[in-house]
Amino acid sequence: MKKTRKKHPLRAAVLLGIVAVLAITAGIYSHFGGFGTGECADTEEFSKYATAVSELILPEQTQIAALGEATHGNAEFQRLKLDVFQILVERYGVRAFALEGDFGGCEAVNRYIHGGEGTAADAAAAIGFAIYRTQETEDLIAWMRSYNETAKLGEDLCFYGFDMQRYEYNYRYLLEAAREAGIDTAELEKLWDGEKNAYADSYTSEQRAEIINAVKNELPTGNAQAIHFADVLLQNIELGKYIDDAGTGTARRDRMMADNTMWILQQEQVRGNRCIFISGHNGHVEQLGSYDQDSKVMGNLLADELGDGYFVIGTDFYRSRCNLPKGTDGKRLHHTFYSYDPLAKASKKCGFAESYLDFSKISGDSVLKEQVEAYTWMGSLGEEYNALFMNFFPMSYRVWRSPATIYDAMIFVANAHPTEIKALSPAALNESGFAAQQTEQQAVMLFYQKRGGA
Repeated sequence: MKKTRKKHPLRAAVLLGIVAVLAITAGIYSHFGGFGTGECADTEEFSKYATAVSELILPEQTQIAALGEATHGNAEFQRLKLDVFQILVERYGVRAFALEGDFGGCEAVNRYIHGGEGTAADAAAAIGFAIYRTQETEDLIAWMRSYNETAKLGEDLCFYGFDMQRYEYNYRYLLEAAREAGIDTAELEKLWDGEKNAYADSYTSEQRAEIINAVKNELPTGNAQAIHFADVLLQNIELGKYIDDAGTGTARRDRMMADNTMWILQQEQVRGNRCIFISGHNGHVEQLGSYDQDSKVMGNLLADELGDGYFVIGTDFYRSRCNLPKGTDGKRLHHTFYSYDPLAKASKKCGFAESYLDFSKISGDSVLKEQVEAYTWMGSLGEEYNALFMNFFPMSYRVWRSPATIYDAMIFVANAHPTEIKALSPAALNESGFAAQQTEQQAVMLFYQKRGGA
């Protein structure tokens, strides 16, 4: 006799309930930013106020003009550095560009654009981070070198970095300056392990700081750049103390970057230039950002210092196909993200590949005014990728902000394409090992990735 399988109505009901809960959860998840692209700002009003990037107007009182980037891995955001800088140079007399990159490495770029040897690719590699080994960075460097070839005396362009996470070029240039000043460099030379191309293990961080400070105190007071090489080395050592404290480390780094940026502004003012142009991740340049109630981001600190003298342009994407590291092995992959930004969506719907929106130009009675002041999601990708969180929890790569509160203006990119990271050239690899990754610096980078810096 054939047995019949018993039905379990309770089990079926439970399964049906689970499916229903999952469906409802997915619907809510999608509505609040999961798999959707979000609401859209008023397109009619957006098209009325949006312009091309080339129509950017810099307020007269600006001392620091900052350009943020929503990602480090998109060609469009890297290309905007040159697009905006050209406008500032040609229309507003800006003569300095400062990057979220190593101060010493950027000095190598500065020497190149002033007629130094090598190639633009070698100069880009000297900055020290893979994200700058791109055609877009090379184009920026090449344009600055070309400009300097015909610039009048005193009107040349200078290239700076305001970061301190790498130390090799800062060490090299401090040693160079100390020798030129006739200072005994025996102890300073012992700090370096030529075989490892890094600091010697026989010295503690405190001992390194003591030796660097001793050299700094002997440098001529008029050699501001040499003294700053020492200061950045000391900042690097200080930052290394917070490897196990991500929160304190990132906050300290922003404080240091703000100090370094103000130093750059002062150097340019000595040259007769009242305004500089800087570029870094959105999360660093925004003018009202903080890690906690006592720790502000770099842009917030600069805004506190300069008031209306700080003018910041944020960026965002509607869709990003972004170049991100796969892990710690140096390999990189492309991943697709949507910002959920209603302004970026409006820009795309209006047919802009790129658009510029100056918030101060929007009429007070415009619905767009309310929309730029309201809190909303915006895209924010740094230099890390987490498949679990970023694929299933999109809020992990978005920030909840009021655009008009943290920026003075924004540039929106409809479809951002991935950068192509170039391999190190033989010249860069053989540059006395100064382009090599350092073990100590890799440790410092562990906490740095939290807010998406360089």
